[in-house]
Amino acid sequence: MGRYAKYVETNGLIEASPTAIYEFLDDQSNLSAHMRQSSGMMLGSSMDIHMEPDHARHVGSRFGFTGRILGIPLSVEEVVTGREPPISKTWETTAEPRLWVIGRYMMGFELAPTAEAGTILRVYIRYDLPAGGFTRLLGRVFGGIYAAWCTRQMVVDAQKHFDHQPVKPLKATHS
Repeated sequence: MGRYAKYVETNGLIEASPTAIYEFLDDQSNLSAHMRQSSGMMLGSSMDIHMEPDHARHVGSRFGFTGRILGIPLSVEEVVTGREPPISKTWETTAEPRLWVIGRYMMGFELAPTAEAGTILRVYIRYDLPAGGFTRLLGRVFGGIYAAWCTRQMVVDAQKHFDHQPVKPLKATHS
């Protein structure tokens, strides 16, 4: 697993080709839509996404999020580190994020066609706990829950886009 201590993934079936799914997910605004919406996981807050004009569709493209939860500023800066259309994409934080429950991380997705007409989407995150004392404690308690929510939302958003109905992910895995 490399240099990150924690790992979470979510897998889901989507009834579309890997090429179509990749084109949708390669636009970081689609992949990160759950961060722009108010949610219970974000304590009713949302984040603003900023990115280069290519919507993070190239290795080296930069993007990030800013926002507030309970009045406390949050931010994260990321860069696309790998891209293999229509199979996989990865991105990673460029500095220690200002988040409550996870520290530096690397995320990605992989697409694998099935024998039927669908594709398995696997979204994963490898992460460390936050560096700070109190946020590190929060990370020990809530980091895995947040990481699973985030990967699950990416899978469910893609399923909804292609299937036009909410579909439960196949599974989420923690380690």
